[in-house]
Amino acid sequence: MSERVVPEGSRQRRRPTKQGAVLSERLIVETALRLIAQHGAEALSVRRLGAALGADPTALYRYFRNTDALLLAVADEMIGRAQEGWKATGDWRADLRDLGLRIHGCYQAYPQAAALAAHRTTGRPYETRAVERILGVLRSAGFPDALAVRIYHAFVDQALAFAAQDAAALALPPAAQEKEAEVWHAVYGRLSSDTHPHIAATFPLLAADMRDSGYPFALELMLAAVAALRPQEASG
Repeated sequence: MSERVVPEGSRQRRRPTKQGAVLSERLIVETALRLIAQHGAEALSVRRLGAALGADPTALYRYFRNTDALLLAVADEMIGRAQEGWKATGDWRADLRDLGLRIHGCYQAYPQAAALAAHRTTGRPYETRAVERILGVLRSAGFPDALAVRIYHAFVDQALAFAAQDAAALALPPAAQEKEAEVWHAVYGRLSSDTHPHIAATFPLLAADMRDSGYPFALELMLAAVAALRPQEASG
């Protein structure tokens, strides 16, 4: 895509696409998200998107200056979907837990897109809303601003890092996923207690636990650590 975005007020397409829909930024983003889920990164092409939308590919230039701008919009859409229906309860631990699990869960629902976008900073409305909400939870709980910022940074990086890692695993072809799961039994399950006593002793628990994401427990560890940092006067 080239850099010739049309100002927002002038973007509206007067005629519907071949599918009968009026082209809009939201329609393009939703279509891109669906195509990425089906085809991966190669779905972010002008030709493929235009075909899926039933529109001339050059019409996309009116909304996004290039494919990276579109990717940032897709990333922001995922952040927005993670926040749908969320409301602060006043219980800072419950609120942060809910937001973290929502972010992680949303990225698991769109693993192909998550692998492309989890590491990006969009600067778009849904992302800025999420930053505002998380900082609001922390500051309302009595954390000083400097500490609130550091906790925010660690909280978000933890959620997105796990989301990206787990999404990458989910984005593997089914055969590759099966091989990954088999390693625990084919290799670790056969290790001798003479050479690997700790693995042998814990193997049934280890193999069972490694089937699922480590994020929920890691999140609880972080929340416990954050609670220990909370000013004493705010804990009363």
